[in-house]
Amino acid sequence: MSTIPITKRGAELLKEELHRLKHVERPAVINAISEARAQGDLSENAEYDAAKEKQGFIEGRIQELEGKLSAAQIIDPASLDVSGRVVFGATVDLEDLEDGTKFTYQIVGDDEADIALNKISISSPIARALISKEEGDVVAVQAPGGNREVEILAVRYI
Repeated sequence: MSTIPITKRGAELLKEELHRLKHVERPAVINAISEARAQGDLSENAEYDAAKEKQGFIEGRIQELEGKLSAAQIIDPASLDVSGRVVFGATVDLEDLEDGTKFTYQIVGDDEADIALNKISISSPIARALISKEEGDVVAVQAPGGNREVEILAVRYI
């Protein structure tokens, strides 16, 4: 099985979700199924059907999280000797050379990516173009919105 890169914070979030599912959600749905069974005829019991469906979702998500965590390679960029280069987990300040727009992205694993939080996937075109570059480099990025040139203003390892 191949490893999945994930940041330290991303792994913590997955562990928290797994703990919540196992110790809060799972017992609650088991209780709901038990209560629905106590009501009698299960063939026309909507509460029972809903609880069983939710149980299936929870168990599936638990298996998914356990699989991801077992294959996870937790990477802390602050502990790497990267000499100012852009690596997985780095936070990068950029400037679009065409319009002067400045923006910041953190390069994270596929499961952690959230553009609303300025977290981009390691497999995104921007991240792939930035990897191994250094502060001051100008990078050509092929993005869905068109080709752009960006300058790396700063690289941080938080």
